[in-house]
Amino acid sequence: MFEPALNDRAERLLALYRARGLTMASAESCTGGLVAGLITAIAGSSDVFERGYVTYSNQAKIECLGVESALLDRFGAVSAETAEAMAAGLLAHSPADTGISITGVAGPGGGTPEKPVGLVHFGCVRRGGDLTLVEKRFGDLGRTQVRLAAVAVALDLLLQAAGAP
Repeated sequence: MFEPALNDRAERLLALYRARGLTMASAESCTGGLVAGLITAIAGSSDVFERGYVTYSNQAKIECLGVESALLDRFGAVSAETAEAMAAGLLAHSPADTGISITGVAGPGGGTPEKPVGLVHFGCVRRGGDLTLVEKRFGDLGRTQVRLAAVAVALDLLLQAAGAP
């Protein structure tokens, strides 16, 4: 279903989390559950992957993750502030040790000069640890390629959160 490089990275991620006794969760918007889908496609992932939220709409971000509507009104769904609130909400609404949030503009429409197609914000948090915010501007690669590029970044951030070199 996914390209071999992504599958290999997901298997490495699961092995690392398993070895360290960690669990993870995801809060996805523009990727629509692809991170959760990739990880859970691997047999035995249930001992590491705790849960995933697909919070595609603003209402879902508010209801599932506790993102404040005022924050969404002020900064928009595609922003570092929203990625941060999604990551914080993910840990508040799950027992997972680490969490990844993803929000962006996959295209082909929906982009603006300030928030073009290909802009994706990530928040990665470890319980009791620091939050990492990352902004990527993949460009207008096409909807599928933007989403897959975001999945790759999310896996890398989760690896880093567990202390991978």
